[in-house]
Amino acid sequence: MSGLPSVRAVVLMVVAVLSITGAGGALALILGEDLLRTAQAPVSQAAGQQERRPQQPAPRLDSLVPSAAPVTDFGQGGPGVTATPPRVLAVTPAAVPRQTRHALGALRDVQKVIVVDAGSVKISGTPLNLLAVDPAHFRSWTPQPVADQPAVWSALARGELVVDMATARRNGMIPGAHYQVDGGPRLRLAASATLGLKGVDALVGAELGKALGLAPGVAVLLHGKPGKISEAGVRKLLGKDAQIVMLDADTRRAATPKPQQPATVTVGRPSSYLELYKAAATRCPGLSWTVLAAIGQVESGHGRNNGPSSAGALGPMQFMPATWKHYGVDGDGDGKKDIWSPYDAVPGAANYLCANKAGQGGERLRKAIWFYNHSWDYVNKVMSLAEGYARAYA
Repeated sequence: MSGLPSVRAVVLMVVAVLSITGAGGALALILGEDLLRTAQAPVSQAAGQQERRPQQPAPRLDSLVPSAAPVTDFGQGGPGVTATPPRVLAVTPAAVPRQTRHALGALRDVQKVIVVDAGSVKISGTPLNLLAVDPAHFRSWTPQPVADQPAVWSALARGELVVDMATARRNGMIPGAHYQVDGGPRLRLAASATLGLKGVDALVGAELGKALGLAPGVAVLLHGKPGKISEAGVRKLLGKDAQIVMLDADTRRAATPKPQQPATVTVGRPSSYLELYKAAATRCPGLSWTVLAAIGQVESGHGRNNGPSSAGALGPMQFMPATWKHYGVDGDGDGKKDIWSPYDAVPGAANYLCANKAGQGGERLRKAIWFYNHSWDYVNKVMSLAEGYARAYA
């Protein structure tokens, strides 16, 4: 359900880190689609009874249905990312030249340097300071829980908005909602997260940053030994007009700095494959989520191997593009039917099964699974896994 609720006319008091002008205009907050309900449909008892098979042991819950957020098309199968948090954030009036970047990297105690686009946009006349980043390169510059959250980086790659947790709370911004940029596009707030970047309200992808007119190459982040990077050395290279924030100032000022609050992430989607399967099953009355989970396990190992397959099937539920064209859905309300996104692919699979009368159970269910993959061995495997899930989650 969509609505147009009022928004508090609160002027956002932002730390004066980014002094880049943004566009003006009027506010419109448009709530996204309601989150899918997670009620579990009853498990069909008639399905799979025609063939006798040895009873399967109950699967391990943590090994078969991941409790982490579903991985989309970003960074699948790759190694984990080790967070290297920034110690210094600086913003310059003009793009930082390459030679200056190299000189910054050569400073004592500096171990990593990254330069990104930055600027400000307005929502309801309230400015939000943004960094526009390449998700693959910027991931390690955030706290570990944020770096480990695939939904954040997939959202940036899709052109969505990730807002700092404090900014979202201060302005009543809701993950999953759509916000109209004054004089610009409507953006979906995909997640709020503890970014650890003082004065930065949100992240967007590099392409979206260009579309928003953010200033190219004006923000510099440095990583190195905590409390050791010289502010004077950074200012000497960037000039007197650069705005510099020492992000680990507490480390410099106190022998025993105050412990920081743990980083958190809130995503406007089901928080795990388990919840996603349950939510998607509600699209087809009578269909058990365990069938979707079993298909997801067989097809891609719950998003661990998304293809393309040798036959050309794509995404976590391995749809053929022609089939997706007719049965794919926009499951998360972001305006796209993305075959690679589990938030679309899993409800798309429920839609396809339901069109083939899977919700009627029994032989109808088995036949619907056969339409998914024309093999009775495949049907038996899916049903066996579904029965295992039903026992394990009873």
